[in-house]
Amino acid sequence: MANEKQNQQIQIEVPADQMQGRYANLAVITHGPNDFFLDMILMAPNTPKARVQSRIIMTPENAKQLLIALNENISKYEQTFGEIKQRKPAGANPQIMDFPLPKGQA
Repeated sequence: MANEKQNQQIQIEVPADQMQGRYANLAVITHGPNDFFLDMILMAPNTPKARVQSRIIMTPENAKQLLIALNENISKYEQTFGEIKQRKPAGANPQIMDFPLPKGQA
């Protein structure tokens, strides 16, 4: 029965209004005993407020599956395009993923 589930193909439909996606340059991950919350946030430079673009809520098992899938995909990406360099400042909060914004140019 487990093999039947693994061999099933799922057709995934992306509604037209979601096709463009949402850009996020900050992620905040929190959890309780039963759920993980992933808040994907857009933070603009020199702005004191940031808005959650999308909130994903998942079970701990699904969060771990996401971690495994991300690790596999990052490995494949780095094999093709080279190592992804991290620019995280020392002492940064590990629960907040701060995606650096490009510097403005005049």
